Amino acid sequence: MTPRTDKRRAILEGALEVFARDGYTRAGIDVIAKEAGVSTRTIYNHFQDKAALFQTVISQSADQVAEAHTAVIDSYLRKVTDLEADLTELGMALTRRGATDHARHFALVRHIQADADHIPRPAVQAWQDAGPLRVRRHLADRLAALPGLRLDDPARAALHFTALISPDTAYGAPAPDEAYIRAGVRAFLYGYHREGSAG
Repeated sequence: MTPRTDKRRAILEGALEVFARDGYTRAGIDVIAKEAGVSTRTIYNHFQDKAALFQTVISQSADQVAEAHTAVIDSYLRKVTDLEADLTELGMALTRRGATDHARHFALVRHIQADADHIPRPAVQAWQDAGPLRVRRHLADRLAALPGLRLDDPARAALHFTALISPDTAYGAPAPDEAYIRAGVRAFLYGYHREGSAG
Protein backbone atom coordinates (compact mmCIF):
# COMPACT_ATOMS: atom_id res chain seq x y z
CA MET A 1 0.00 0.00 0.00
CA THR A 2 1.42 3.36 -1.04
CA PRO A 3 1.64 6.45 1.21
CA ARG A 4 -0.94 8.14 -1.04
CA THR A 5 -3.36 5.24 -0.53
CA ASP A 6 -2.74 5.36 3.22
CA LYS A 7 -3.52 9.08 3.31
CA ARG A 8 -6.67 8.66 1.26
CA ARG A 9 -7.86 5.94 3.62
CA ALA A 10 -7.10 8.15 6.63
CA ILE A 11 -9.01 11.03 5.06
CA LEU A 12 -12.08 8.88 4.37
CA GLU A 13 -12.01 7.40 7.86
CA GLY A 14 -11.61 10.82 9.49
CA ALA A 15 -14.31 12.31 7.28
CA LEU A 16 -16.77 9.55 8.16
CA GLU A 17 -16.16 10.21 11.85
CA VAL A 18 -16.67 13.96 11.51
CA PHE A 19 -19.64 13.82 9.12
CA ALA A 20 -21.36 11.23 11.34
CA ARG A 21 -20.84 13.45 14.39
CA ASP A 22 -21.39 16.94 12.95
CA GLY A 23 -23.36 16.42 9.74
CA TYR A 24 -22.52 17.80 6.32
CA THR A 25 -23.13 21.51 6.81
CA ARG A 26 -21.32 21.83 10.15
CA ALA A 27 -18.32 19.67 9.26
CA GLY A 28 -15.27 21.69 8.31
CA ILE A 29 -12.36 20.54 6.17
CA ASP A 30 -9.97 21.72 8.88
CA VAL A 31 -11.73 19.53 11.46
CA ILE A 32 -11.65 16.57 9.08
CA ALA A 33 -7.96 17.15 8.44
CA LYS A 34 -7.23 17.14 12.16
CA GLU A 35 -9.25 13.96 12.67
CA ALA A 36 -7.45 12.27 9.77
CA GLY A 37 -3.99 13.48 10.82
CA VAL A 38 -3.32 15.21 7.52
CA SER A 39 -3.19 18.77 6.24
CA THR A 40 -6.11 20.50 4.55
CA ARG A 41 -3.93 20.72 1.45
CA THR A 42 -3.62 16.93 1.42
CA ILE A 43 -7.41 16.62 1.47
CA TYR A 44 -7.73 18.98 -1.50
CA ASN A 45 -5.06 16.98 -3.34
CA HIS A 46 -7.40 13.99 -3.13
CA PHE A 47 -10.83 15.62 -3.34
CA GLN A 48 -12.01 18.70 -5.23
CA ASP A 49 -14.11 20.04 -2.35
CA LYS A 50 -16.16 19.05 0.67
CA ALA A 51 -19.07 17.95 -1.50
CA ALA A 52 -16.87 15.50 -3.43
CA LEU A 53 -15.41 14.16 -0.20
CA PHE A 54 -18.85 13.71 1.33
CA GLN A 55 -20.16 11.91 -1.74
CA THR A 56 -17.22 9.48 -1.65
CA VAL A 57 -17.64 8.89 2.08
CA ILE A 58 -21.37 8.21 1.98
CA SER A 59 -21.09 6.04 -1.15
CA GLN A 60 -18.31 3.93 0.32
CA SER A 61 -20.03 3.61 3.68
CA ALA A 62 -23.38 2.72 2.06
CA ASP A 63 -21.68 0.12 -0.11
CA GLN A 64 -20.16 -1.59 2.94
CA VAL A 65 -23.50 -1.61 4.76
CA ALA A 66 -25.28 -2.92 1.66
CA GLU A 67 -22.78 -5.77 1.38
CA ALA A 68 -23.47 -6.74 4.98
CA HIS A 69 -27.24 -6.44 4.63
CA THR A 70 -27.49 -8.42 1.41
CA ALA A 71 -25.45 -11.18 3.08
CA VAL A 72 -27.91 -11.17 6.00
CA ILE A 73 -30.87 -11.33 3.62
CA ASP A 74 -29.31 -14.29 1.83
CA SER A 75 -28.59 -16.14 5.07
CA TYR A 76 -32.21 -15.87 6.28
CA LEU A 77 -34.09 -16.24 2.99
CA ARG A 78 -31.98 -18.84 1.17
CA LYS A 79 -33.95 -21.71 2.74
CA VAL A 80 -37.18 -20.65 4.41
CA THR A 81 -38.95 -23.27 6.52
CA ASP A 82 -41.34 -21.06 8.51
CA LEU A 83 -42.24 -17.88 6.64
CA GLU A 84 -43.31 -15.76 9.60
CA ALA A 85 -40.50 -16.91 11.89
CA ASP A 86 -37.80 -16.52 9.25
CA LEU A 87 -38.99 -13.05 8.16
CA THR A 88 -39.09 -12.00 11.82
CA GLU A 89 -35.56 -13.27 12.37
CA LEU A 90 -34.46 -11.40 9.24
CA GLY A 91 -36.04 -8.18 10.51
CA MET A 92 -34.34 -8.53 13.87
CA ALA A 93 -30.97 -9.28 12.27
CA LEU A 94 -31.18 -6.26 9.95
CA THR A 95 -32.12 -3.85 12.72
CA ARG A 96 -29.43 -5.23 15.04
CA ARG A 97 -26.82 -4.76 12.32
CA GLY A 98 -27.80 -1.13 11.94
CA ALA A 99 -27.67 -0.43 15.65
CA THR A 100 -24.32 -2.07 16.35
CA ASP A 101 -22.12 -2.87 13.38
CA HIS A 102 -22.74 0.32 11.40
CA ALA A 103 -23.48 2.95 14.02
CA ARG A 104 -21.47 5.73 12.33
CA HIS A 105 -23.10 5.09 8.98
CA PHE A 106 -26.61 5.35 10.38
CA ALA A 107 -25.67 8.43 12.40
CA LEU A 108 -24.62 9.95 9.08
CA VAL A 109 -27.89 8.86 7.48
CA ARG A 110 -29.84 10.60 10.25
CA HIS A 111 -27.94 13.80 9.46
CA ILE A 112 -28.82 13.40 5.77
CA GLN A 113 -32.50 12.95 6.58
CA ALA A 114 -32.54 15.95 8.91
CA ASP A 115 -30.56 18.25 6.61
CA ALA A 116 -31.47 16.98 3.15
CA ASP A 117 -32.15 20.46 1.73
CA HIS A 118 -28.53 21.49 2.35
CA ILE A 119 -26.78 18.39 1.03
CA PRO A 120 -25.77 18.17 -2.65
CA ARG A 121 -28.32 16.09 -4.57
CA PRO A 122 -25.64 13.94 -6.29
CA ALA A 123 -24.40 12.86 -2.85
CA VAL A 124 -27.91 11.91 -1.71
CA GLN A 125 -28.50 9.98 -4.93
CA ALA A 126 -25.13 8.24 -4.62
CA TRP A 127 -26.05 7.13 -1.10
CA GLN A 128 -29.45 5.85 -2.26
CA ASP A 129 -27.97 3.95 -5.20
CA ALA A 130 -25.13 2.35 -3.24
CA GLY A 131 -27.17 1.55 -0.14
CA PRO A 132 -30.96 1.54 0.32
CA LEU A 133 -31.96 0.96 -3.31
CA ARG A 134 -29.39 -1.79 -3.78
CA VAL A 135 -30.54 -3.60 -0.63
CA ARG A 136 -34.20 -3.16 -1.56
CA ARG A 137 -33.62 -4.64 -5.03
CA HIS A 138 -31.85 -7.61 -3.48
CA LEU A 139 -34.62 -8.09 -0.94
CA ALA A 140 -37.22 -7.89 -3.73
CA ASP A 141 -35.45 -10.66 -5.65
CA ARG A 142 -35.34 -12.90 -2.59
CA LEU A 143 -38.97 -12.25 -1.65
CA ALA A 144 -40.08 -12.99 -5.21
CA ALA A 145 -38.45 -16.42 -4.95
CA LEU A 146 -40.42 -17.40 -1.82
CA PRO A 147 -43.30 -19.76 -2.68
CA GLY A 148 -45.45 -18.63 0.24
CA LEU A 149 -45.88 -15.04 -0.98
CA ARG A 150 -48.18 -13.51 -3.56
CA LEU A 151 -46.23 -10.63 -5.14
CA ASP A 152 -47.53 -8.63 -8.07
CA ASP A 153 -44.74 -6.10 -7.53
CA PRO A 154 -41.71 -7.45 -5.61
CA ALA A 155 -40.07 -4.00 -5.42
CA ARG A 156 -43.15 -2.55 -3.72
CA ALA A 157 -43.35 -5.55 -1.40
CA ALA A 158 -39.71 -5.04 -0.38
CA LEU A 159 -40.45 -1.39 0.35
CA HIS A 160 -43.45 -2.35 2.48
CA PHE A 161 -41.46 -4.97 4.40
CA THR A 162 -38.66 -2.50 5.14
CA ALA A 163 -41.08 0.19 6.26
CA LEU A 164 -42.98 -2.19 8.54
CA ILE A 165 -39.90 -3.43 10.41
CA SER A 166 -37.90 -0.18 10.52
CA PRO A 167 -39.49 2.94 12.01
CA ASP A 168 -37.99 6.31 11.10
CA THR A 169 -35.45 6.82 13.88
CA ALA A 170 -34.05 10.03 12.42
CA TYR A 171 -35.94 12.21 14.89
CA GLY A 172 -35.50 10.21 18.05
CA ALA A 173 -37.99 7.37 17.57
CA PRO A 174 -36.90 4.32 19.59
CA ALA A 175 -35.22 1.45 17.80
CA PRO A 176 -37.67 -1.37 17.05
CA ASP A 177 -37.90 -4.24 19.52
CA GLU A 178 -38.90 -7.83 18.77
CA ALA A 179 -42.61 -7.16 19.36
CA TYR A 180 -42.55 -4.26 16.89
CA ILE A 181 -40.81 -6.34 14.23
CA ARG A 182 -43.07 -9.34 14.79
CA ALA A 183 -46.15 -7.12 14.36
CA GLY A 184 -44.65 -5.62 11.21
CA VAL A 185 -44.02 -9.05 9.72
CA ARG A 186 -47.59 -10.12 10.50
CA ALA A 187 -48.93 -6.99 8.81
CA PHE A 188 -46.72 -7.72 5.80
CA LEU A 189 -47.96 -11.31 5.59
CA TYR A 190 -51.57 -10.16 5.93
CA GLY A 191 -51.15 -8.34 2.64
CA TYR A 192 -48.79 -10.70 0.81
CA HIS A 193 -49.26 -14.24 2.12
CA ARG A 194 -50.52 -16.66 -0.52
CA GLU A 195 -53.72 -18.36 0.67
CA GLY A 196 -53.40 -22.07 1.15
CA SER A 197 -49.58 -22.05 1.29
CA ALA A 198 -47.73 -23.76 4.08
CA GLY A 199 -45.55 -21.95 6.60
